[in-house]
Amino acid sequence: MLIHVPHAYVRTQVAQALEEDVGDGDITAELIPKNKQTTAEVISREEAILCGKDWFNEVFRQVDSAIEIHWKKNDGDPIQSGQVLCELSGSARSLLTGERTALNFLQTFSGTSTLTNKYVRAIKDPESATRILDTRKTSPGFRLGQKYAVHCGGGSNHRMGLYDMVLIKENHIIAAGSLKKAVEKAREYAPGFEIEVEVENIIELKQALQCGVTRILLDNMDIATLERAVEINEGRAQLEASGNITIDKVSEIAATGVHFISIGAITKHIQAVDLSMRFADL
Repeated sequence: MLIHVPHAYVRTQVAQALEEDVGDGDITAELIPKNKQTTAEVISREEAILCGKDWFNEVFRQVDSAIEIHWKKNDGDPIQSGQVLCELSGSARSLLTGERTALNFLQTFSGTSTLTNKYVRAIKDPESATRILDTRKTSPGFRLGQKYAVHCGGGSNHRMGLYDMVLIKENHIIAAGSLKKAVEKAREYAPGFEIEVEVENIIELKQALQCGVTRILLDNMDIATLERAVEINEGRAQLEASGNITIDKVSEIAATGVHFISIGAITKHIQAVDLSMRFADL
């Protein structure tokens, strides 16, 4: 199920983007006759996974609510090179003014969904239960949108932020005095929240299991160590592999039996999908 993105969130993001792009007005669009009407199509120039329709639609709603948009594809759909994604009609000025802002959202979120899908498909075993997760390594201000895009690409979400889950990492352990003390303090100060502990070796894994932690992040472990961790765990905790995960390694990592593989690259190393808006006549 796709996560819910509130319309107010989309509306605010779009308003900020239009302020950045249009400012006090599109002075170049003034070259077009005021009453000129036209149609346009958004075309994909490469294979991808579509994402960002709500943002695209909201751009034109704010620029000119009379613009009509008819979509041929939905978020999460695979798209092909040369495929028409949607058709637009209305004021030529308005279509030109909203073009770049709307495409920026659609290209960026489609970039995240497309890269996520590549990692999901790289897990070659169709029986694998391992899930690809995102991280907090998102573009500032784009957190919810990019996590929505991860879902569109077939991935799953880790915590949304620092407020909805406890993740105890190396520096937290050092500051608390020990892994055990860090877990005890987390249970005291954040009762009811899920607690995950990051471990860097088998010794720390055993300590986390002794503390009764039910979710453990295995940081930068090689395949042999991941296999050993799964064996020692005996199903007691959910295990998450993380750190320098590349697409050529993800299938082998999944085969170790870990429950999750978290990948920062799917939200921070993205390339915008090549889309263009083609006008019928101007």
